[in-house]
Amino acid sequence: MGTAGRLTHHVLVSRRRTHRRRPTLRRAHLWPSQPSQQDAPSSQLELPSRFLTPISEAPLAPGMRLASAPGQVDVASIIDADPAEAARRNSVLDMPLAQLSWHDPFEWLSLGWHDFTRAPLIGLFYGACFVLMGWLLLACFHQAPEYTLALSAGFLLLGPFLCLGLYDVSRRLGRGEPISMWASLTAWRVGSGQLAIFACVLLVLEMLWGRSAMIVFAISFDGVPDFSGPLSSMMTEEYLTFFAAYMAVGALFAGLIFAFSVISMPMMLDKSTDAISAALASMRLVTTQTGVMLLWGALITLAIVMAMLPGFLGLLVVGPVVGHASWHAYRAATMARD
Repeated sequence: MGTAGRLTHHVLVSRRRTHRRRPTLRRAHLWPSQPSQQDAPSSQLELPSRFLTPISEAPLAPGMRLASAPGQVDVASIIDADPAEAARRNSVLDMPLAQLSWHDPFEWLSLGWHDFTRAPLIGLFYGACFVLMGWLLLACFHQAPEYTLALSAGFLLLGPFLCLGLYDVSRRLGRGEPISMWASLTAWRVGSGQLAIFACVLLVLEMLWGRSAMIVFAISFDGVPDFSGPLSSMMTEEYLTFFAAYMAVGALFAGLIFAFSVISMPMMLDKSTDAISAALASMRLVTTQTGVMLLWGALITLAIVMAMLPGFLGLLVVGPVVGHASWHAYRAATMARD
């Protein structure tokens, strides 16, 4: 009986001692044979650990804040937050836009010229592409004038995608990164899927523009008109009506393409934004900063028209300068920083 009592007592004591054991974090002791802390490598002494960081200095997630009790974090704002409201705050449609001034478009052109002088060979390559597009447009005008409007719409579709390489050059120059022709030509790989969606949107606009142009052409003339005569022979009611309708239709679709793509392509390249959000953000910029954006569009149109006069050769320089300037317009409008 006494033996059983002692055994029972021994078992109870063992269990109680086992229950009271807690895993402890043993501190590393430096024995006399080991080097002191002053002589130890910094990699052994400075061990970053988020568990040893005071909670007052630890970074908190968005929406979190310290509670009134010491050592605690208040997460009620995150638990009670509306997911739709959080997604709305993080949407590109709600990103802050800069208040642009009337002087900014001229500054963008100056910055575009500066980028062109820093990478002239790449800029001249894209400028040569623009010149070739102009020559093809002129040849189509002489051979089949009824398809000129549709071809011009196609070039307006191709133009922003050619400028994508110029955007990449300006982005790399702003970040101090090396530039190359291959990186510029393959800039579309950053978001090829979203760029394809955006191309489909522009393609729909181009098809509508081309169809509208054909309708205007068919209504204005009974047959194929002769545009090779002197300018005085075109000052008739038939020609004037055609030119007025052409300008109206062209301005409408060119304005839509400009509004959709003024900052959408640089945004997709810079932030990997989806095509629809980038296009809507571009429209938001145009509708909220209408005056400055109209000035910017007028400067682009004037520069391109002036460059087309000497046999489209002016596009060799004006085209890449406008492309670089469009990148700086996006950076300034979205308050982005390199």
